[in-house]
Amino acid sequence: MADDPIPADLRDFILRYIDSVAHLEALLLLRASPQNSWDIAAIARRLYTSESQAEEVLAQLFTEGLIARENDLYRYAGQSAETLVMIDRLAEFYSKQLIPITNLIHGKPRRIRQFADAFKIRKDR
Repeated sequence: MADDPIPADLRDFILRYIDSVAHLEALLLLRASPQNSWDIAAIARRLYTSESQAEEVLAQLFTEGLIARENDLYRYAGQSAETLVMIDRLAEFYSKQLIPITNLIHGKPRRIRQFADAFKIRKDR
């Protein structure tokens, strides 16, 4: 897509790891203060969502290796150097290309992801 403002590698990252705007906002919230650990209730309040949705979002980000979890607290840590660079780029592009990125997220086929996730072997199981 020549007119697409989102680079192909960043588009692939979003399609692979970011299932909703809540996922993106949670990731960027933790990235903004890597020295802090957050509980589910605090994330839910900051994202204006329910605790159950926040818990689901955080659990998925943790499973994907995008954030760390310790004693029911979540923080921005544990990523590879390559992933850190990609998340930094995502934050930059999101600040400048909000509409294209949210459109990409909203256009993502969720049912395919849910079906594929049913066959994943999870670290926490």
